[in-house]
Amino acid sequence: MIKVEQLTKKYAGITAIDRLTFEVGKGEIVGFLGPNGAGKTTTMRILAGYMPATSGRACIGKYDVFRESLQARRCLGYLPENVPLYHEMRVSEYLRFRGSLKGLRGSGLRRRIGALVELCGLREVERKVIANLSKGFRQRVGLAEALIHEPALLILDEPTIGLDPNQIRQVRELIKALGERHTILLSTHILSEVEMTCSRVLIIHRGRIEASDSPDNLVRQLRTSGVIRLEVRTAAEDPKTAIASVPGVKEVTVMSEQDGWLTCKVRTEANLDLRSSLFDLATERHWQLRELTQDRATLEDVFVELTHTDA
Repeated sequence: MIKVEQLTKKYAGITAIDRLTFEVGKGEIVGFLGPNGAGKTTTMRILAGYMPATSGRACIGKYDVFRESLQARRCLGYLPENVPLYHEMRVSEYLRFRGSLKGLRGSGLRRRIGALVELCGLREVERKVIANLSKGFRQRVGLAEALIHEPALLILDEPTIGLDPNQIRQVRELIKALGERHTILLSTHILSEVEMTCSRVLIIHRGRIEASDSPDNLVRQLRTSGVIRLEVRTAAEDPKTAIASVPGVKEVTVMSEQDGWLTCKVRTEANLDLRSSLFDLATERHWQLRELTQDRATLEDVFVELTHTDA
């Protein structure tokens, strides 16, 4: 559905994206991640036809974004980070206006608006002026507008920005439902949402693709250290030296102490599970053991490893 080849965008003295090459297949929900300034929004704007590239090629479906811009744009719906709405219009008026601009007319337009009002949860506000809506409802109106012409591809740039946790959950479930009928390219800083929503992740850093894989595979390939949390009571003994002597332990930090119970954070070599060794140590030393858990690596850990820049 999306094919990008050697895509480059340069401003005066700055390379925003540098020879990007990637593909998004039909029916995928792909998370597009990167730190601020990495080139995510630039890439999305180029794909949506909002700005030209300096060089390279991009296709939406079978259409070249630059040479067949109108045909390519008919295949996609774009929700930018800051949704551009006409605040003086009512929700239904705005959707009718936007639908007419995209070629819908008469009963077909009315049916489509009705379907989107239900799909995006806008029934209670469809007659309200957009200026009076909450941030969450404005995001939904923007999403409905992006969907009005039933595009095969949705490009969503930070669709949950500024929303409260309940609204984020609602938008997440809506995106998952839309993924059954649309290809979706999703940019967000909420990495837990990507793990729960996306089948694949693209991580961009300094204008280049650093990783492309499923969230689970990226976590399994993580090279950074693991973390084990250990809660023990050792009488008068300081457990740090003994724990640090276990092969594979890199660092031991006592996080808290309460009623004689010490909570320790144990950093280990990558891809090592030392819980059995630490349990054996506690048994040998006659420590009381109340917690021994290994923190699961997350997509956030992958993101930090791939995009961290020393100051």
